[in-house]
Amino acid sequence: MRRLLIILLAGASTAACTLEPRYVRPDAPIPTQWPVGGPYPTNAPAAEAGAANPVILDARLQRLIATGLDNNRDLRVALANIAASRAQYRIQRAALLPELAASGRYTASRRSLANGQTGAGANVDRNSESYAAEIGINAFEVDLFGRVRSLARADLNRYLASEAGARATRLTLVGDIAEAWLNHAADQSLLKIAEETAANAERGVSLTSARLRGGVAPRTDLRQAETILATARADVARLRSVVAQDVNALQLLVGGPVDAGLLASSIDDAASAVALPAAGLSSTVLLNRPDVIEAEYGLRAANAEIGAARAALFPRISITGAGGFASDALSSLFTDRAFTSSISPGVTWSFFRAGAGLAGVDAARARQEAAVATYERAIQAAFRETADALARNGTIADQGAAVRLRLDAAADSYRLADARYRGGVDAFLSSLDAQRTFYSAQQAQVAIQLETAVNRIDLYRALGGGDPLDIGPLPEAQR
Repeated sequence: MRRLLIILLAGASTAACTLEPRYVRPDAPIPTQWPVGGPYPTNAPAAEAGAANPVILDARLQRLIATGLDNNRDLRVALANIAASRAQYRIQRAALLPELAASGRYTASRRSLANGQTGAGANVDRNSESYAAEIGINAFEVDLFGRVRSLARADLNRYLASEAGARATRLTLVGDIAEAWLNHAADQSLLKIAEETAANAERGVSLTSARLRGGVAPRTDLRQAETILATARADVARLRSVVAQDVNALQLLVGGPVDAGLLASSIDDAASAVALPAAGLSSTVLLNRPDVIEAEYGLRAANAEIGAARAALFPRISITGAGGFASDALSSLFTDRAFTSSISPGVTWSFFRAGAGLAGVDAARARQEAAVATYERAIQAAFRETADALARNGTIADQGAAVRLRLDAAADSYRLADARYRGGVDAFLSSLDAQRTFYSAQQAQVAIQLETAVNRIDLYRALGGGDPLDIGPLPEAQR
């Protein structure tokens, strides 16, 4: 038994050998700085040093996001995948240690001897009993070339990749809930605008109808007034459905009913709920994006699998052994004289497999090269998404100012045109055109407010989320 333990310890001490290639993180195939000039901001948004920079500022939206993180089914699937990957890693890691099995046996036999064998005049029955208790090791592989260790390392990295994948799912969920909440607020504003426009159009139809009856206005004025009324009413009906669908979308993301008190009444109410995240100056921040981290762990796993494939070309040394007690009597089973042990080292070497072993190494290298490309592509996609968000962020304020100027001009023009029509100075067509322009300008104002807030969410997601959300890491129960 001592010899068995000595051999196992010697095997464990030599198992640190590995045939894996030395892992080197590939250089990021992107510029080190964000684009500047043209549509891009002069300086990327950055928080003050040491200052907190939360992105989600509205308590209502924070509550919805927290509920979604608890209930969302996609996140539950991701967390279940983490648990499965962690269990697989533990299974593979267990192969680094010998598996001990205990056994106990009792054997009873009866043999009938003829009188010629015993010298007696009759047959004699001879009974025998045996007892055994053993602890044994069955075919433990001494990992001289690191095959088992490399497989364990590959499973560890795939487990870590699944955790990063869950964080990516969480980041997507946070952004989707915020965007759905903003869409609902914007559609609420559009519905109010449509209802106000319909109410104004109804008053216009009543006035034009009275002028028609008095012989002051032609029938065409009435029909034109009815046209804009019908358009506004159609928009009201459509937007009521859209608002209801917005709530349904939020319920799906949150994973349960949504309290009406947590919804914003208008885009004006919701626009300040999202702050501009800090992009910093260097693009290396993208290396902390969950999907980029997930891709890198996949690359590390593929690198470890090369080591396992290389080690498979060498002999495998395994040990089977047992130690215990065996006796013909139960009373003398656990005595020194009853102790017994056995050890059976074995070597297996498949030295000819028609090239299958080398092909396994080539396949592992090809998977590693694919993992490198996947990692580099993840970084490039992250850079493109962030650059796109920054480009829009650099111009959206100017567009918003122009839209606001148009809205103010359209509102004043509509008031003047309506007053002149009511005073009989201008034809109804001028008032009608001014009303249509004002209606369109109001819709454009809502659209630019929504796009400004969504752009901040896009930038948050493109940068990989993290601390700016200030919601914290995955709860310990979900790890």
